[in-house]
Parts: sequence; structure tokens; C-alpha cells
Amino acid sequence: MPSDILGVSVYDRGEAAFTFNAGPIFAQLVLADEINRASPRTQSALLEAMAERQVTVEGRTRALPQPFTVIATQNPLDQSGTFALPDSQLDRFLMRIEVGYPPRTAERRLLAGERDSTAAIAPVADAAQLGAWQAAVRAVHTRDAVLDYLLELIEFSRRRGVFEQGLSPRAGLALRRAAQAWALQDARDYVMPEDIQAVLPAVVDHRLTRRDAGEGRASTLMREQVGVI
Repeated sequence: MPSDILGVSVYDRGEAAFTFNAGPIFAQLVLADEINRASPRTQSALLEAMAERQVTVEGRTRALPQPFTVIATQNPLDQSGTFALPDSQLDRFLMRIEVGYPPRTAERRLLAGERDSTAAIAPVADAAQLGAWQAAVRAVHTRDAVLDYLLELIEFSRRRGVFEQGLSPRAGLALRRAAQAWALQDARDYVMPEDIQAVLPAVVDHRLTRRDAGEGRASTLMREQVGVI
């Protein structure tokens, strides 16, 4: 139920008052495993959290910890017991990345009974460091010509007859932010069209459905039609 994620108020006899028990959404990193096995009603509990970094429970708005990130896995829709994620929820995920099968060497170790201990995993950053990285990404410059190219891609997705529904303004912001992060990873303080091209599949393919039911990816069609400036 949505309350399993958001939390619920429980009457405390000792205090003679209701006490709010926060759900697992109140964390800096939330992992939703096999998210599309939850009912659409339960999935909807994540919408406000992922968009506004807050949740409204029993008429009261509560802020979530910062930084706040949701990572989810999903199963193929042709498997039994799965529900399609609504477009409004898909649009709130910055990227969708296909994990696929493990490489042969890793799968051989798994078959041999070898498992890496999670106790051996060491932190690589704390919340303050992550916040500093996010601020550095936002500071990466996007010149006017690159913004115009980004708009060309967005507007192409909205033309009739190509996709069922075009990219939203939120998707455009996600594409720019991902391109900024890609540029920073390449030790640059400015975005190039190639950065947008690099992140395009992960950012747009889960947001767009081709109207002609073609087998090619949406990002591939956009690349072919718009090209690179």
C-alpha cells in the first residue's frame, strides 16, 4: 500500500496522541527493487517524492532528506505479475539503463559459489561530497548554440506522426543536466552537442514511444533526423 512507502500515523496510548511512523521513502537513497511488480496505486506514492523532494501524508507536507535519489529495477513487461509504469512516473526517472546479463567471468564465479561480501565495500563519497558534485554539474556552461540544438531535439519529438507523445519540459531539463554531468566527467566546464548525443539513449528512450511501432530506438531516430550541429 502507499502507506507502506510513505508512512502512517499510529495512536500512542501513552502519549494520548498520534505519532507519525516514517516509511522507507525518508532516506537519502531509496532502492525500489522490481518496482513494476507493485500496483499502480502504490507506484503513485513515489510521484510527489521524485518531483518535489517531499511527500504529503494525512494533509501534512514533510520534506525528504537531502540529497534524495531513487534507484529502481524493473522486470520485462511480458513477465506475469508486472504492471506498466505510468508515463508520469517514467518521466521522473532521469535515466533508464539496461543491465543485461553478467559477463562470463562474473557468472562463472557465481556458479562456482563465489560471492563478494558487501562488508568489503567502502564508501567513495558522503552526502556533502555528493552535494558538491551536483553543484559542480549545475555550474557547467551550456552556450546558446547548444541550447538551440537541445531544443531542436525536443521539438522534433513533439512533431505529429513521430512519437505517441513528445518530450516534456522535465525531460528537456533532464537531458541538459545529464549532458552537463557527462561534460564534467570529461573534465570540461562546457557542454558540447556530443555530450547530449552520448546521454540521449538513456534519457529519452524510456520516455518516448514510436507511433509507427518501429523497432528502432527513439534516440536513434532523433539522431538520424536532427543530426549534430
